[in-house]
Amino acid sequence: MRKTLVTRAGVLAICLFVAAPLQPLAGAQAGQKTTAMKNVVVFGRPDIFCGWPANNGVWRWGDEILVGFSYGPYVQKDGHNKGSSSSNVLARSTDGGETWQMEDPDNFAGDGRTILPPPDRINFTHRDFAMRVHRHDGARFFISYDRGHTWKGPYAFAGLMSHPELKGLENTARTDYIVNGPDDCFVFMSARKPDTGTRDRAFCARTTDGGKTFGFLSWINAEPVGATRGAMSSTARISDTRLVTALRRKYPDQWVDVFVSNDNGGNWRFLSKVADTGGWNGNPPALLRLKDGRLCCVFGNRTKRQMLAKYSTDDGLTWSPELVLRDDFQADSHNDPDLGYPRLVQRTDGKLVAMYYWATKERPQQHIAATIWDPNKHK
Repeated sequence: MRKTLVTRAGVLAICLFVAAPLQPLAGAQAGQKTTAMKNVVVFGRPDIFCGWPANNGVWRWGDEILVGFSYGPYVQKDGHNKGSSSSNVLARSTDGGETWQMEDPDNFAGDGRTILPPPDRINFTHRDFAMRVHRHDGARFFISYDRGHTWKGPYAFAGLMSHPELKGLENTARTDYIVNGPDDCFVFMSARKPDTGTRDRAFCARTTDGGKTFGFLSWINAEPVGATRGAMSSTARISDTRLVTALRRKYPDQWVDVFVSNDNGGNWRFLSKVADTGGWNGNPPALLRLKDGRLCCVFGNRTKRQMLAKYSTDDGLTWSPELVLRDDFQADSHNDPDLGYPRLVQRTDGKLVAMYYWATKERPQQHIAATIWDPNKHK
């Protein structure tokens, strides 16, 4: 059985609002909008607060896109304009992000189900496979073989947190994984000492037995000093042996760093800083390797109140000037720039779709939005 949120009139909530395209500007200076962008509302209602796609996940099958987010009652106040209750839900597009439908499947992350024994051997290469990592109350995961319409789980990452490097730590992972084969998958996670705030350290885990057990492979960033944070990774495979991951960083400022592994996740080193992400706890990155070989990194800057993107033509060593995807954020009466947390995919026609949470003068309640643009305009 699959639950679907409906409007008060009983009509399926499908987003049809599209903002007017931005006009092209001459030149390509930092911070300019250099091409037309289409802004689409994925899901939003006046009585609902929506947020944090980066905490949930995104999956793509051709031009079918599934993105996760959290929502709850809208209550304007300091901080997040969300009441005490919340749910993890999904939005699906079958036309490359142009229109969307919200879904709330049974037995999904946050539904409070008992953790199950390890699953039978997972086929990570199944054509309709998806995995969702849920970090609350100890990391666990859900799997789907039908593009997220139904889910199995939750399952524990069996054996992982008993590894000597992780024993006694709290797993703070979000959804970031790379499939290597039918039985083989990297899962990029983070861990911290309990009750230490944002002193996360990112690491790479691996299963080679179809998800029956998971093993610690390597740390990505250095041991945290003070309140330094390395979390909410977004990882891309560059070659058979090379991986690049972008990390959310903190202390004393907020920014995005990139790390590289040249031995298929065995060891990592710092590669570059992508950008600052502003105050108010900053923003996590969404990193994607494009069809033309470039990397694109999308992130929010809460000080500038913008959604931004940068490109790299050398596998993350250097980065282009900022491309402004969105700059019409409207803060509430408390002036909180509560925005961002993007996910990013590329359509079959080459256009990019970034999904994030946002608020505007016309739609002041935080909602899930998407920006669609053509990266070929920026070569």
